[in-house]
Order: sequence, then C-alpha cells, then structure tokens
Amino acid sequence: MATQETEVFRDSIGTINEEGKRAWIFPKKPSGRFYDQRKIVSYFLLAFLVLAPFIKINGNQFLMFNVLERRFNIFGLPFWPQDFHLFVISMIIGVIFITLFTVAFGRIFCGWICPQTIFMEMVFRRIEFWIDGDRGKQIRLAKQVWNAEKIRKRLLKWFIFLAISFLIANVFLAYLIGSDKLIRYISEGPFQHMGTLIPLIIFTAVFYFVFAWFREQVCIIACPYGRLQGVLLDNKSIVVAYDHKRGEGENGRKKIRKNEDRKSLGHGDCIDCFQCVHVCPTGIDIRNGTQLECVNCTACIDECDTIMDKVGFPKGLIRYASEDNIEKKEKFKLSPRVIGYIAVLIILLGVLSGMLALRNDVEARVLRLPGQLYETKANNVISNVFTYKLINKTTHDIEDVTFKLRKYEGSIKLVSTRNNFSVPKQGIAEGTIFIEINRNNLSGDKNKLMIEVYSGDQMIETTTVNFLGPRSYK
Repeated sequence: MATQETEVFRDSIGTINEEGKRAWIFPKKPSGRFYDQRKIVSYFLLAFLVLAPFIKINGNQFLMFNVLERRFNIFGLPFWPQDFHLFVISMIIGVIFITLFTVAFGRIFCGWICPQTIFMEMVFRRIEFWIDGDRGKQIRLAKQVWNAEKIRKRLLKWFIFLAISFLIANVFLAYLIGSDKLIRYISEGPFQHMGTLIPLIIFTAVFYFVFAWFREQVCIIACPYGRLQGVLLDNKSIVVAYDHKRGEGENGRKKIRKNEDRKSLGHGDCIDCFQCVHVCPTGIDIRNGTQLECVNCTACIDECDTIMDKVGFPKGLIRYASEDNIEKKEKFKLSPRVIGYIAVLIILLGVLSGMLALRNDVEARVLRLPGQLYETKANNVISNVFTYKLINKTTHDIEDVTFKLRKYEGSIKLVSTRNNFSVPKQGIAEGTIFIEINRNNLSGDKNKLMIEVYSGDQMIETTTVNFLGPRSYK
C-alpha cells in the first residue's frame, strides 16, 4: 500500500502543474474490449439523447423540461405544476438509483452513461484523434510553431467543434421549449424569435467552452458527483482498481528485462510502462489507488491488458474489483447498506407507481370567489359564486363539459351563454359559476358539496367545495 511519502499525489490534481497553471492532458487513443463495449453503449445513448425530444407517445414529447411554462414530459407522461410532487419523487428515485450504483460499482455512471463523458470521449475526442493524431502527434503539434499545418488543423477542429456544439445546443433547446416549437421557430426564421436565438447562442458558447477547453475539468472541479463518491464508496465497492499486491510484489514494480526472473527478485507484474497513465482522460495514475478524478472509463484496464498480453503476463492487473477482493480475495456480495438502498428504491418506485395509477387525466379546481359570501334569491334560493379551472392533461380536446351536483338538489350555472364548453388538449379552461340550492336543503352555514364534471354522459372528475348559507338557530 502507498506510504505517507507516496501520498503527495493527493495534494493536487493531475491537470494542474507545479506553477498552478493548467496542465493540458493529451490522452492516448484507447482500444480494447471495454472500449468497444463503451462505444456501443455510447452510440445508443447518443442516439437516445438526440432523438428523445423528437419522439412522440400519444402526442406527448418523450422527454421535455419546459421550465418557463412549467410543463414536463417524462417518458411520454405529461407533468403539470399540479403534479410537482410526482416530479420530485421521480428525481429522488433517480438520485437514489445513481447512489445505489455508486455504492456497489463506484463511479460507473460517469464513465459509461454521463452525457459529458459520452460527448467528450466518443465525439469530440475522436474528432481530435482524426485531425491531430494520437498522443505523440498531439504533443508535437501543441509545441509546434504556428505554421500553415497547425493553423489548418486548429481551424478545422475548432470549426467542427463549434458546429457540433451548435447542434447540441439546438437539441438541448428542444428539451426546454419543445421540439415542435423549435422546428416552427427554425422554419419561420431565427431572427423572428430573438428571445430564443440569444439563448441558443449562449448554449452553443457554453458547450463549445466545455468540450473544446474545460473538458475533464468538469468532472474534476465542477461536478459534485466526484466528491460524493468519496462518501459513498467503501472496501466492498467494485471500482476500477490496480491490484497492488500482484503489481508491486515485495520489492515494487520494475521495468521489464529479457530473461529476468522477476519473481525471484521480488518484483511484481507491473513493468512501470506508464501506459495506464498516458491513456487516462483525466491524467491520473490508477496505481495510486481510488482517486477523485477517476471516472471509471476502463481505458487503463484495456491498455494494461494489452501490455500484459505482450509481455506474457496474465490479464487483470487493473480490473473491476473491490479493495476486499484485492486484499482478502473476497467476492462481491450485497452489504447491508446496498440492501437498504434497494429497499428504499423499491418503496419509492411502488409509491410512484401508485400515484401514477391514481393520477387523473383531467384535474378540476373550484374555489370560492374571494370576498364573496352568499346571496339570497327568490323562492328561498341561496346562491354562491365560484371560479373553476379545468386542466386537460391529454392530447385530445374534451368536448361538451358540464357540471352536476351530487346528492344535493340544486343547479350550477356558468357565467356564459351556454352551460357546456370544451377544454383544449393540454390546455386550461377557466370561468365563473353560480351554485344555487334551496335553503331547505342546506344543513347549516357550511355545506360540503361534491361537484361532478362530465364530458357528455361520462364523468371525468370530481371535486369538493364549501357552500355557505344562512346560519340556522334552533
């Protein structure tokens, strides 16, 4: 294990040099079985991220987070401000799900699923490898004077990065304002909608800054998840780990030499080639143990396995393993903490499922008009005035809407020429109603009424109101 003298690497991050300036990282182009699997996962997620706002389910956008209009669609289910509790529970479930995976499998979300990593490593970095070449060529190009070759490569790379950032910004905007509105704005001309064009330019600049310059600093400095893993991980968590017992041996690692009996000399299998360091996208040495900067991208596993193959040593010197697996050869098993997270996750999923099952497609709100009491009319009739709001969460208009009283004999009159109306799809209908009931049917000054909302002959919602009347004295 690392001694106090070898722990100095924790005093600073790999992307800062001794003068405190940015140390630019030039990672080696990764290859191997894990990288191939990551490419499949990443391309699937890239397609999902790009297409999700343009996919419709029952007329609803698959994913939409319209903060300004307070309208959200998650997996085709629309959520309104009145459904905010459902949205909150969904977000809590997402956080606990990520926490559970972190406790069990470390920062695997960052290396395999996080959009920042996917775009950086599978889009922008691959374009950089194509234009600038692998690690050695990139280092030489960075030191090279600004001649025609360097200017050409830089301008080409920056232009492509800017174009992709603009595309990502448009997709991001489709999540925020809706794909239909975005397409309409594009067809009508961007200068007709300056209120949308300016945010689009800002988003483009932010994405370009992140992927062209800030890069791995997002994972190391800006993202709080890296700090969170330090609290969640324990000796049973499976992470990308260096087998220090096998790699160091009794006398530490050593460069390989022909016909040398390393085991008799007490040296481990690590040949100190630094390839695991050169391929790391955050610039760390995985042999120093679990670190904040590690995003579990598995690039070091693939590179080390390649080197082990070349020198004739077994693979797995760097692998997915827990500290207990390396130290005690213990296999992974569910810890009480993991079981606790699973139980909480199952309970929350059950609560959310129940709430979604009980959730109505139409929500009715009937409230007393502020400052109004009751009015006595002819024939001993008591009248109260209310305002109503009907929210249609479906993708079709609700026609021929009427109100009826349950149990009480009385009438409901709309302040309009007709007593029936329609509610537009994913829209709201508001108005004022008078409820009139004969005084003899009231049981005091406060009466709880049940109002039924009908579309034609079908009851679609119910709501309750307090009906005021004269106080009765006995």
